[in-house]
Parts: sequence; structure tokens; C-alpha cells
Amino acid sequence: MLEHVRLKKVRRVVGLMSGTSVDGIDAAVVEITCEPMDGNVKLVAFENNPFPKEVKSMIVSLFDTKHANIEQLGYMNVLLGELYAKAIFSVVEKAGLQMGDIDIIGSHGQTVYHQPDICTFPLESKEYGSYSPKDTYSFSYTMQIGEGAVIAARTGIPCVSDFRVADMAVGGQGAPLVPFTEYLLYRREDKTVLLQNIGGIGNITVLPKGGSPDEVYAFDTGPGNMIIDGLINLFTNGRQSYDEGGETAAKGRVHKELLDTMCRNSYFKKNPPKSTGRELFGKEYCTELFQTILEQNISMEDAIATATEFTAWSIEDSYRQFIMEKECKRSSQFQFIIGGGGSYNRTLVTRIRERMEPLGMEVLTQEDIGLNSDAKEAVAFAILADCTMAGKYNNMPSVTGAKKPVVMGKISL
Repeated sequence: MLEHVRLKKVRRVVGLMSGTSVDGIDAAVVEITCEPMDGNVKLVAFENNPFPKEVKSMIVSLFDTKHANIEQLGYMNVLLGELYAKAIFSVVEKAGLQMGDIDIIGSHGQTVYHQPDICTFPLESKEYGSYSPKDTYSFSYTMQIGEGAVIAARTGIPCVSDFRVADMAVGGQGAPLVPFTEYLLYRREDKTVLLQNIGGIGNITVLPKGGSPDEVYAFDTGPGNMIIDGLINLFTNGRQSYDEGGETAAKGRVHKELLDTMCRNSYFKKNPPKSTGRELFGKEYCTELFQTILEQNISMEDAIATATEFTAWSIEDSYRQFIMEKECKRSSQFQFIIGGGGSYNRTLVTRIRERMEPLGMEVLTQEDIGLNSDAKEAVAFAILADCTMAGKYNNMPSVTGAKKPVVMGKISL
């Protein structure tokens, strides 16, 4: 079965993505021609399938490590596999294809916990007894759910899933993974391209002008939509889950003292490679921030305007600290492309433009260059899965900090 897929000149692949915002399942059907590394990729169909409200609530409950349990984790792992399979059938129908036309499925899964920092075992605790130095292990860890075996069983198609762990097993942070595919699809010989994704978390990929894969670097810039969404949810008691079009932020004014406090978070001084998530900027962070906002009698509009400005600031700050000096020596032409759900927040995009264009950036969205912001990451996992099936390295050590290239992804048949 695997050899048959590898030998095909044109492979149809479904890529699946559900991100930190827990909005739903993004599903993309793509056609990949010739070698996986050639970057010959065509988007055939895309669809977003919002999570039912009760499913989203159950997923979010797993982010609370103090109360989530193994039973809930196992239940949701299988349920998500079922929902991913349903999304595949739907997007394949939208593409005007039959399931027999699909060769591979690539599923990112739903991240419920990500710990990229190195931990050690044994912990400094008497309960672990006495260990010799050879018994001490250093590692990082992560957890994505959405069982690949269920997806393969329901669809009859090989499914590649659980990508991050292979990179982390060789010392990488397991994130970000999309820069590998961004290099294949977006690199240019005439200018440096910066790709800023804004999902729940923001991340940036730098593709130096005419650069090799070893010269690519990327890291999480900090919160994307996560804090904006969290505050909107708290202010409206769950009636509103995001700031549609940035309309609430547009009505407010930035609260400078609050913004300054948010900007002092130690994450922003940490050198790349680095990644972050709900563990730092999730529910606990938003709850504490909301309490501060109430104590200071800051309006919802001003609070959302400040959170929006915070995301824009974090992007500019990341560029100034870790990119500008290096890249201005190599190129005078820069293209800054915004993707992800945050690209639909007009207020956020405006604030990013006002911060980045004075630095010599041509600021565009994925739609400005004829692509689809929503589909970008689902397409990426289709490409990553195609590489896995071909036995090709598909991590980027210069980005994740891994000690060597590896083939990421577990195959379920």
C-alpha cells in the first residue's frame, strides 16, 4: 500500500488542522505533483467545520491540567478522531471526489498540552528514592489528540498524525512545524519573506532572500488571538468568543499602563528557538488579566483595544529584537505576509501595518497574494504527511532546535 502511494506522480492528500483557538477543524484537499520537496501543490478544496459548542467546551476543559483526567483525555482522543473523519468525508465531497481518489491523510490533531522547555527526571523529590546519575533523563514533551487509527479505520486511507514528538525526541521544541512547508512554497530569490501566522498564538517564519533551508528560522512571537478571545469571552459571559473584524477594539483606546505591564512578560526577551501556548497565555493568564482590568475600571472596548495592540507590539518587538539587524544586512527588499484567523481582524492588521511599514515592510495578507489564510496550515500538514509517506525528512532543525533532521509523523493503516 505505501509503495503504491510513493510511486504515484500525482497524489491527492487531505490535510487537517485544529488550532489553539479551538474554533473547529480545517480540512484541505490538495494535489501534490512529483517529488514531495518540489513544492508543486494545488489546493483543490477547503472547508472549516466548527466544533459543536459542547465539544469545544470539553476540549478547553482538558487545558486545565489541575482538573483534566485520563478518562476525559482518552474519550476526547477517540471522539476527535471520529469528527476528523467526518470532516474528511465532507471536504472530499466538496472537491467533487470519491474517497478512493484520496491517497493520504495528514492530521495535526488538537494540542492539549505543549511543554517545549527541557525537564529532568528524577525530580528533586524524596518520593522517587535514590537514583544514580545514569538514571537522570532530560526531555521535553507534548500531547496532540485525535486518534489517527480511528481516522484510518473510518476512511480506509493511511493517516499520518502526531508529528511533533519525533522532533522533540531529538532535542527540538516540536514547534513550529509549518516553516518546513513555507520554505517549499514561499521562498524567493529577489527578497526576504516574513510569514506571520496569527492563530491563538502568533508565529513568524523568516525566509532569507535566496536562502537555503538551513538559513530559515522561525519562532512564536507570543499571543495571537488568544488573549483577545479570552477577554471577549469573559466580558460577555461566553456570549461572544472573538472580536469579529476587530470591531470592539476599533471602538476603544489603548490603556498604556496595562499594555506596558503586559509587555514586560519574560517570554519576549527569550532568544529563539522558542515556542509558547496556553500554558503561558491561556485561561489562567486571561483570568488574572481580567481581574486587573476590573480593578482598574477599564472598559471592554479599551481592554480589547489594548490586547489587540499587545499582539501587534509583540510582532514588531520580535522583528526588532531577533530579525531586523540580521536580515537588513542580506536584503533591502522585504515582504511581510499575514495569515491565520487574525488576518480577518481589520483593527489588528491595521495596527500591524502601522508598526511594520515604517520599518520598510510591504505588509500583505494571504488573500492579497491569491491564497487562503484559513487553509494554509491544513495544506501544510498535507505536505508534511506526503513527506512522511515518502520517507523524507520533514522537520527543520534550524527552526525547532532539533539535533538532526527526522521523519515526523506516525502512520496508521
